[in-house]
Amino acid sequence: MEEISIDATDIKLLEALQQDASLSNQALAERVHVSPPTCLRRVKRLRDAGLIEREIALLNPDKLAAVLGHGLTALVEISLDRQGAEQLEMFEARVVQDDAVQQCYRVSPGPDFILVVHVADMPAYLALSQRLFTSDANVRNVKAFFSTRRAKFKPKVLLGQ
Repeated sequence: MEEISIDATDIKLLEALQQDASLSNQALAERVHVSPPTCLRRVKRLRDAGLIEREIALLNPDKLAAVLGHGLTALVEISLDRQGAEQLEMFEARVVQDDAVQQCYRVSPGPDFILVVHVADMPAYLALSQRLFTSDANVRNVKAFFSTRRAKFKPKVLLGQ
């Protein structure tokens, strides 16, 4: 893998894109004080290097729940009976394939995994629980915390801090 170096301008570009990835190249160039061709070339280099993984729209689940009439977010702690590398990899590979699993973290100490899941309602959570946890003989303990309100959500990587 080719090593990439970044400078202060690259960091400004990354910061600006984390705030609003929908900016036009012209607007982004103005914001970081570079020419549009330079901006385009640098952003392409950052994408090609994998520093910009993808650009997505962040939806507001609370507002969507009001419109669609449902929505349940849970933070779930999972402990496995056997924590060998193969068992950890197998569990992780299975849960990350499920669309209801928004985030998956392998953690230590404490549980082996923490998942952030979003489902339509409690019956959908029960189905997810049976599909991912109950059917896995290696899952020892499941502890779920249900979100009553999202106070903050910032999917931002701190740069140069």
